[in-house]
Amino acid sequence: MYLDLKQGRVVIRLLPEIAPKTVQRIKTLCRQGFYDGTPFHRVIEGFMAQGGDPTGTGTGGSKLPDLPLEVSQRHFVRGVCGMARTSAPNSANSQFFIMFAPAPSLDGQYTIWGQVVRGMEYVDEIKRGSGSSGIVSDPDRIVHMRVAADVK
Repeated sequence: MYLDLKQGRVVIRLLPEIAPKTVQRIKTLCRQGFYDGTPFHRVIEGFMAQGGDPTGTGTGGSKLPDLPLEVSQRHFVRGVCGMARTSAPNSANSQFFIMFAPAPSLDGQYTIWGQVVRGMEYVDEIKRGSGSSGIVSDPDRIVHMRVAADVK
């Protein structure tokens, strides 16, 4: 998958073998252009960058039904892509996050669907938020997010 930021292109390896429903959802939303222009609304230094909410509030999502939690034995380490959700385990929809650093406390609690394989230096440049919530004013946005097989 290609995640184009103003800083450059991030290449994400999808992991359908551990999160088939989530990977299918991400691909569907990418093909609809859903993520294009959406902000990284919550970015916490040393933790993660969260985006995929068209409202930019952290409460929005797609019109598709929520997804079930797809737990794996993988760990939340630098470059891992996971699905954001509410406190309800089966509430992931469109929001996702990319890890800046390991966070073992997330292991087994959130769905892992991808791993950055190139361009992590561009993820590192995403504008950070303030305070413990990491809410970003005037956030960086996704330029385009595409399934690599669809790009000619």
